[in-house]
Amino acid sequence: MARQPRAETEPGIHHVFARGNDRGLIFRNDGDRRVYLRLLAEAIARMSWRCLSYCLMDNHVHLLVETQEPNLGVGMHRLHGGYAQFFNRRYSRVGHLFQGRFGSVRVESDQQLWTVVRYVALNPVEANYCVTPDDYPWSSHGATLRAEESPILDVGRLLEYFAAAGGEPRLRYREFVAAPAPGHSTRARPRAPLPI
Repeated sequence: MARQPRAETEPGIHHVFARGNDRGLIFRNDGDRRVYLRLLAEAIARMSWRCLSYCLMDNHVHLLVETQEPNLGVGMHRLHGGYAQFFNRRYSRVGHLFQGRFGSVRVESDQQLWTVVRYVALNPVEANYCVTPDDYPWSSHGATLRAEESPILDVGRLLEYFAAAGGEPRLRYREFVAAPAPGHSTRARPRAPLPI
């Protein structure tokens, strides 16, 4: 029996996450990550989304997406369906790449948004991929700090939410991400790269 579509009634901001099937890899190398980001850029343009933050790990992905219409499910189906087809063709594999449907949590407040942004930026640090989030090339953190133009990332929109706290928003963003979160370490040991 086919899955029923998700009930989406209004636009909003969503923390979206997806993990590889059986916790397997969804990215084997940087080329795979580039393809995913290209497909994400296409989804953003087609769905009129604003991507506020992202992080691509080896076996999972985090996105912070603001939708203008109730189309998150349709867009994620296109994005992950297209990426899974690419991945299966490239590596001569069959079956599900992702563990079920993507998960999402609707962001309801500025404080929740700031917390999600910190969590996404620090994900590679907590996983021992790098010592600081600035060192990880496959997240939006560095681009946000450098104010880079991107077909994926809407830095200006993200910083509008940090401007609400007063002061210079980019500095506020940097300080908030750098501040230790309760129960989390502030430094990590770099891990060995995965074999390709």
